[in-house]
Amino acid sequence: MADAQRPYVICHMTSSVDGRIMVRRWKTLDADGHYERVHAELKGDAWMCGRVTMQGYADSADPLPDPVPDDASAVSREDHLARRGASGYAVALDASGRLNWGARNEIEGDHVVVVLTRSVPDAHLRALRAGGQSYLFAGEREIDFALALAKLRSLFGIERLLVEGGGRINGSMLKAGVIDELSLLLAPAVDGLPGTPAVFDVPGEEADSMGSRAKLVLTACEQLPGGVVWLRYRINPVTDADRA
Repeated sequence: MADAQRPYVICHMTSSVDGRIMVRRWKTLDADGHYERVHAELKGDAWMCGRVTMQGYADSADPLPDPVPDDASAVSREDHLARRGASGYAVALDASGRLNWGARNEIEGDHVVVVLTRSVPDAHLRALRAGGQSYLFAGEREIDFALALAKLRSLFGIERLLVEGGGRINGSMLKAGVIDELSLLLAPAVDGLPGTPAVFDVPGEEADSMGSRAKLVLTACEQLPGGVVWLRYRINPVTDADRA
């Protein structure tokens, strides 16, 4: 259920009929057009991806024009807001500070906000400041999703967030109970390779499936051109009454 202290969170994904998300491997369809159209229709103030997904954007960044000075002084672990009031935000989850954003502080007009943990090196924080990216801290070594979302709401005014990460990011957020809705484009394709990423890969759930903790309620179903089906589910926590 949505929390007034954080954005309303929609997990927006495309999957094969067997739940896999490696879209580029499927040569029989073009799902990107549907994905981007629905992304716009969902009207998020921001979108969020994990480090692996964001790597391509960071890799294509222009380098900083000058080396970042290192005065050997410690950088305080305070949230850094390089820009407020942007028309949109691209939120990158990067717990250990591995992405080099260089001079890139926007993705298609959306201001880059990096979610870090307090374990990141000082040099990385200096580089982000020099590059004009915003950043915030959520957790010591692992991302505290509830804290990160609360800060995105309070610091940047984000009220509606689209999560478009990989299976582990989606799964971790589902496990944390901070996803309110699933927007799923079900593509007419079979991946079939065991072990490939799924829409939700939940860490540490070997003995307890998320099916016992999260209940999906279908709210809309629409057939799109090319055999794609757009499904929307509200995600509710499982109650004692559901278990009875």
